[in-house]
Amino acid sequence: MNQVVFWLILLIILVAIEIATMGLTTIWFAGGAFVAIIAAALNTPLYVQITLFLIVSVVLLLFTRPIAMKYFNKDRIKTNAESLIGKQAVVTEDIDNLLAVGLVSINGQEWTARNVVDGMKIPKGTVVIVRAISGVKLIVEERREGM
Repeated sequence: MNQVVFWLILLIILVAIEIATMGLTTIWFAGGAFVAIIAAALNTPLYVQITLFLIVSVVLLLFTRPIAMKYFNKDRIKTNAESLIGKQAVVTEDIDNLLAVGLVSINGQEWTARNVVDGMKIPKGTVVIVRAISGVKLIVEERREGM
């Protein structure tokens, strides 16, 4: 099979996968395949085509993917639990990591909660800030004055 045709087929497959998944993964390899098509059209040896494909793909993946991900994710709206991080909640049942107990109320929902600091209890009625989520538990810390 002609090498140009091989690289062209690979390019089409990679672009089709990217369109289907929109994962910003295979598009960088499609760029490498495009450079390999040019190299094949110039009758360079196969090892040069493969080397160019790999180098261009890796360079695009490492240097442009982070920029593209930042650009494409800037308007992404946090969903569900992810949106709770940084919000305030009220402790409805004392939080004690040692006893594995504790509940908080946030946005009208009750969540199991644990303290960021092990060994420190947070009493019922305390206002806390959600710092992280671990499974189905909110990881919270006591709100300090001025926050």
